[in-house]
Amino acid sequence: MPNEQELIEGFATEKGTSRYVRYAVNEKGKPESHFRIFDGLNLSSLGMGTYLGDVTDYEDEAIENAIYESIKSGAMNVIDTAINYRAMKSEKSIGRALLRLIRDRIISRDQIFISTKNGYITNDGDFPGIGMMEYMQKMYISPGLISQSDISASYNVLNPTYIERCIDRSLYNMKLSTIDLVYVHNSFESWYQDVTKEEYIEMLRKVFQVYEMYRSKNKIRYYGMATWTCFRVPYGSSEYLSLEEIVKLAQSVNEGKSNDHGFRFIQLPYNLAYSEALLLKNQNVGDEKNLSILEAASKLNIGVFTSIPLFQGRLLHANIPSYNSELTDPVAKLVQVVRSTPSVIAPLLGQKKPEHVEQNLKIADTPPMQVEEFRSAIKVLLGKT
Repeated sequence: MPNEQELIEGFATEKGTSRYVRYAVNEKGKPESHFRIFDGLNLSSLGMGTYLGDVTDYEDEAIENAIYESIKSGAMNVIDTAINYRAMKSEKSIGRALLRLIRDRIISRDQIFISTKNGYITNDGDFPGIGMMEYMQKMYISPGLISQSDISASYNVLNPTYIERCIDRSLYNMKLSTIDLVYVHNSFESWYQDVTKEEYIEMLRKVFQVYEMYRSKNKIRYYGMATWTCFRVPYGSSEYLSLEEIVKLAQSVNEGKSNDHGFRFIQLPYNLAYSEALLLKNQNVGDEKNLSILEAASKLNIGVFTSIPLFQGRLLHANIPSYNSELTDPVAKLVQVVRSTPSVIAPLLGQKKPEHVEQNLKIADTPPMQVEEFRSAIKVLLGKT
């Protein structure tokens, strides 16, 4: 077994991710168009999410094996998690899977892009007798690191000390020296009813300051916002945020080097039911008005990962118009639309059971649609043909 104290040095690089593409194409037969290039990194157009599952040893092993097989297959070099997913146990499964992959000489650290999230409170699933609030009381509130008022009604914390401790713990859980991407997790959704917009922006500024500090120490490479509604609601909604405003915030935090800030990614839901990312014109960038969040992200050089491509399975029973005669599997049909959408790097697929892993990884054998193919498919799906 790998040494539990072993530290995995490094982070995703241009050279490393290029080697993964060659491995995927030359050894595993994947189409080169399966990969997207963002900021010099070659990232698979499918990523693995680790949200769902019970806090059990059985689920730990299932997720670890799914990560191992997904990366080994050449289909995925993007892995997404959060410190609160399965009470830290998803992060720990990632660390074990990466150690196995490196030990087995299948990959090196610089080939894999790892993202996590922080903000929500959590306990440690390896100590099941200690509940979430008891854990927070013992670890943070009693020592005076945060106060009860730092916790939103939705159990989210933006106190900079808590954010720092979360990053440190995520590094420890995954046995990493550097995390490629850290998101602040559903922060506006968790706070907009508790504080004013101006108060929230100031709280976010302090979080970004923490992220920039950790970037300077090479403990994280990028940061971003993992969101639920704030980029998918109409302009003027109480839940609305402007992406351009957030980018300007990051620029102001990175004093003297406004174009070298680490805010480079967002994550949001996108599927055939939640189509706002593609269709809702709710963003402005400079003089350009009425852009979708995907269009705005492209203009602002922000990478986009998307969540729940299958709507947690609910879309599998929907009547999906036949926009491509070659695809018959409903999972493939749903995922193909999302991964082919311009400005989307990758949808994040949750998978644990071996049969689901095998089914999802086959999607990578099919090239994403070209732009004109995608436009034609959208017309079919929207009933405009």
